[in-house]
Amino acid sequence: MLIRRENPGDAEAVREVVAAAFAPHQEARHPGRPHLPPVEAVLLDELRTDPGWLPELSLVAPAPDGGIAGHVLCTRAHVGTVPVVGLGPLSVHPAHQRRGVGSALVHAVLGAAEALGEPLVGLLGDPAYYRRFGFEPASAHGVAAPDPSWGEFFQVRVFGRSAPRGPFAYAEPFSRV
Repeated sequence: MLIRRENPGDAEAVREVVAAAFAPHQEARHPGRPHLPPVEAVLLDELRTDPGWLPELSLVAPAPDGGIAGHVLCTRAHVGTVPVVGLGPLSVHPAHQRRGVGSALVHAVLGAAEALGEPLVGLLGDPAYYRRFGFEPASAHGVAAPDPSWGEFFQVRVFGRSAPRGPFAYAEPFSRV
């Protein structure tokens, strides 16, 4: 499966993938208000204009029909004062789910982050899914989640032998959206 950097012309197709991927969650969050865009699509829009946007870590999986099957993004985050990256959102269009698109995107973005010399990647997600990519509970590495209630769902993938220790802070739009 080919994974490539997002091109400027991909922005609208990527937003559509994010909106489609998270639409079922939006209905659960706001019953009877399906017209609202999923918060993940709004977050993506906000991240695009934030200084934390890292274009080299915005990757897409092209669909066989020429569209976009999936997207993953890492943005600038910090552990204390140390620059790191935060992964998310990871989105796969429902028509392409359960075909390895999400796994391919995660592998690619982790490889790119490591190649860029990032010390760690943090994320909020299902441990059963992300464990296969080397993610571990952030607390095991001395990294505190932005919200302590996230518990084991806040995870890090450390590159190298040691990780910076301290509170994790996502790019600013994560706290605003």
